[in-house]
Amino acid sequence: MHPCFIIRNADTILTMDDARREIKGGDILVRDGVIEAVGRGLYDDDAQIVDGRGTVVTPGLVNTHHHLYQTMTRAVPAAQNALLFGWLQTLYPIWAKFGPDHMRISAMVGLAELALSGCSMTSDHLYLYPNGARLDDTIDAARMIGVRLHATRGAMSIGESAGGLPPDSLVEREADILNDCIRVIDTFHDARDGAMVRVAVAPCSPFSVSRELMRDAAILARDKGVMMHTHLAENDEDIAYSLEKFGCRPGQYAESLGWTGPDVWHAHCVKLDAQEIELFAKSKTGVAHCPCSNCRLGSGIAPVRAMRDAGVPVGLGVDGSASNDGSNLILEARQSMLLQRVAFGADKMSAREALELATRGGAEVLGRDDLGQLAVGKRADIAMWDVSDIESAGSWDPAALLLAGPTQVKELFVEGRHVVADGWLATVHLPEVLRQQATLVDGLMNS
Repeated sequence: MHPCFIIRNADTILTMDDARREIKGGDILVRDGVIEAVGRGLYDDDAQIVDGRGTVVTPGLVNTHHHLYQTMTRAVPAAQNALLFGWLQTLYPIWAKFGPDHMRISAMVGLAELALSGCSMTSDHLYLYPNGARLDDTIDAARMIGVRLHATRGAMSIGESAGGLPPDSLVEREADILNDCIRVIDTFHDARDGAMVRVAVAPCSPFSVSRELMRDAAILARDKGVMMHTHLAENDEDIAYSLEKFGCRPGQYAESLGWTGPDVWHAHCVKLDAQEIELFAKSKTGVAHCPCSNCRLGSGIAPVRAMRDAGVPVGLGVDGSASNDGSNLILEARQSMLLQRVAFGADKMSAREALELATRGGAEVLGRDDLGQLAVGKRADIAMWDVSDIESAGSWDPAALLLAGPTQVKELFVEGRHVVADGWLATVHLPEVLRQQATLVDGLMNS
């Protein structure tokens, strides 16, 4: 059911439309999951009224990179102070104990946390499938929470015995990987406007899959008309591995295998150099910028200012909860703003530009021109932020959300349906989900 409603008399509507309009005392009319009008003094006999007073309204936020299963391995002591490769080697044996219930419940927790931070659409990069787990488990979780999901069928095929990083127990045969990519695309991918689920092909990283799988995955994705995703140029170890194993930098390696273009987005890209940035700009290859994870793992500060200035599509990602260790996208947007300022100057990224990365920027990276803006004809993914409480008290510009809060959403609509209502998740009973998560985590800790 798609109710017809009007958000009436919002303090400010940050449309993120092509003109970047900001409407004071504005209204939004929604019908059948689509925005029908944006302006002032809107009226419709059939519409329910949602009181917008005391709120700033934005498009629903878009998360372009996550590993939802990692909500069960936050703050693991042995991994807290490790760099990327050591961090992975510590956590792989724990993840190898997961099964379908771990995947489904961890995804529900991560998706709920995202929704409460104003996120209406997320990508998820799932690249390990132990003990019967499938991508289907995460897709089921997204349907229950009510947010849009770009589910990426990740994979690892080179284990320790073949010189790779992951244990052999977590890698798959490459033929099996490609066959399951076909299965999940045929079963779940929806290419239509307003799609709640799309599927992408996503080998984990250049150090966990073969050159052949990267190339075959690109061929398969383009044959099926779906997008492609992987990790790239995350830290100095990543660059050194690429130079040693492939004789080139990560950007050139990606280009040689067909992994550039508007149907590709790469996570992190902290260490892209000027030539790689130019390559991504010319090819319109997208980047999922994950500032908190990059700080947590000591990877560095991604050159987002240079990417944006060159024309690279950039969105934001919270990354996995074992390296963030949270899933709050509005805080991720704030962190992106702060890091560009500390690295390049206080005038190098405004609060509004960082919010743009988290909305229409992410939608562009994921190929969703039906989302990311509050404009006529766009899908009704809408976040309403309460600026009447303590976090915004004294703010001269409440529309600068990333400077003076809030950090949780008051109302969130996805496809015109209520997902967060008055600050509470409206779709599932979250305490019961958290109870199930605690039981599963206890089992992992004591096994």
